Amino acid sequence: MITEERLQKLPGWIRRITRYLTEIKVPAKIVYLLISIIATLWFLFRVIPKPSRALYPCMQVAAPIMSSFFIWVLTLSGTVVAFRKAKLKFFEAKYIAAFVFLIIGLSSAFFFSARYSTTSSANELEIWYKPNIPLGVARGIFPGRVAWGHNPNVASWDGVTGFWWEDRFNNQKETDQLLSQTLFSLTNKKQEKKAWDVLFRFYNKSRHNLNKGYKAGEKIAIKINQNNTFLHESSNEINANPQLVLSLLSSLINEAGVPQENITVADPSRFITDNIFDKCHAVFPKVHFVDHVGGDGREKSTFVENGFIYSFDFDGMTRGLATCFVEADYVINLALMKGHVTQGVTLVAKNFFGCTSIETDWRKNAHCSGFSQSQEGKRQYSVYPDFIGHKDLGEKTILYLVDGIYSNKSLDGIPNSKWALAPFNNNWPNSLFASQDGVAIESVVLDFALEEWPDAPDMMYSDFAMEEMALANNPPSGTVYDPERDGTRLKSLGVTEHWNNAKDKQYSRNLKTGEGIELVYTLINK
Repeated sequence: MITEERLQKLPGWIRRITRYLTEIKVPAKIVYLLISIIATLWFLFRVIPKPSRALYPCMQVAAPIMSSFFIWVLTLSGTVVAFRKAKLKFFEAKYIAAFVFLIIGLSSAFFFSARYSTTSSANELEIWYKPNIPLGVARGIFPGRVAWGHNPNVASWDGVTGFWWEDRFNNQKETDQLLSQTLFSLTNKKQEKKAWDVLFRFYNKSRHNLNKGYKAGEKIAIKINQNNTFLHESSNEINANPQLVLSLLSSLINEAGVPQENITVADPSRFITDNIFDKCHAVFPKVHFVDHVGGDGREKSTFVENGFIYSFDFDGMTRGLATCFVEADYVINLALMKGHVTQGVTLVAKNFFGCTSIETDWRKNAHCSGFSQSQEGKRQYSVYPDFIGHKDLGEKTILYLVDGIYSNKSLDGIPNSKWALAPFNNNWPNSLFASQDGVAIESVVLDFALEEWPDAPDMMYSDFAMEEMALANNPPSGTVYDPERDGTRLKSLGVTEHWNNAKDKQYSRNLKTGEGIELVYTLINK
């Protein structure tokens, strides 16, 4: 059957057909058959003229639907033929042959019935990894620390009424506290001003050997995730949380002392929607907002040619890097906690893809080599070390944040993932993760996703990219990672490991058994 996650990755016109058929109460089996035929024809129409398209994510979604459809047709045809042959042999008094064809027909019918009734809920995630084996070199004031703030009072959307991001469903004061308390846990400071100062000083000391904090005139670029946007008008699909973006700006401007005009909020490949721009611009009118098209108060993104070159050549690779990140002195990566077909999750590393000169229509972009792990568990080149290790992206990042206030099992659609995992207890996660180690924060949030979404698409081996990042100097794939192509090989970009279990959520530094990750949990306003 076609799972909801698979269906959501197919083109919008196929999804609209599906919704229409469902609305007019066409039986589910007939809908399945029709969509399978459409997906098969679409796959053949796209791939036959250009076989390389078979590697596109949408094609990788359509391919199993097509193969299932062909198997379904062949099995059904075989069943019909076998029963007809059995009937014919019976009338010819060839009882042994009739019995053989009857057995074949019954076996085919059983296989047909079993395959037809199988759904994704029966698809258990095979566990291929082991807990508490740290890889790489931890980064940060407290190396490998990931701060996890949890405030159950932030989000109250009922999943039906209005838009999830409306102020009536999201408490701004509680969101402010979620950010501040998470920063306190990350830095061991109890004032936001001091927390920011120690973050800036650590970055400048470790990167430039300078003992200084933030200085007036230095620029900060904040990368938000607006992947599910198609224009400036707000929608109900999951994107950056407007209240959290405002909390971050308030903290930087009012506490860290960064002038408004030196801050840029950007998603150069997408659109900054009204729900974010209107809310933040009303409070901080001098902050810059950069998106793909500009207009309506936003600035149009520009790109530095050859500003970003992957370590591995592949068809359709882009080379432009957004000017606002090239010119920035510091970067903050504000990602989302959500799944992604072909790679399991999309977190801080994938968030940087939006800084490159890609198209707003994702179908026109390269999603082939390096953007997904091998489904057979083979080690191969990954684009993510290039993002985290690039001098104008990960190497400028003073803070990685993952917004888990709502979250989503799919890469798009409206938030629909209330979590059964403790301490969420069938509520929105209402969480924020923060770290100075981009690999560690990816690893922690992946552990949450693996536990809560074992049936999400393509979770198998989804940690391989993190191992490539952690061991970028000598990765399992054997790739030479050098995103500037200047002959300087990347060093370890951080530390990765899996927790001991979903109940205790402890890593090697929590257990005092190794120099891996430390997860620090803070419950806010229970």
